[in-house]
Amino acid sequence: MEAKRIPEVILNSGKKMPVIGLGTASIPPPPHETLTSILIDAFEIGYRHFDTASLCGSEEPLGKAVEKALELGLVKSRDEVFITSKLWSSDAHPDLVLPALKTSLQ
Repeated sequence: MEAKRIPEVILNSGKKMPVIGLGTASIPPPPHETLTSILIDAFEIGYRHFDTASLCGSEEPLGKAVEKALELGLVKSRDEVFITSKLWSSDAHPDLVLPALKTSLQ
């Protein structure tokens, strides 16, 4: 299947962000392997913007899907992928923000 080109906007930072993204939240959440497979399918059809959150439990499957998309050549580099995530309110204390960020990035 040929990937479709999704329009992008240029942010103030100069980075490009696809205007259409795929949310990864689901109730109930699917098993990680299932979600990773779904996200790889999304890469195949052209998605490059993904929305996640630590609370959703979808950051790890998304990371695995990005890794697999790179391996399969669906994307050439991580720079082609735009990921948004959210800091949960319980992590909004100044001493908790950095550890929560590091966990999300991992």
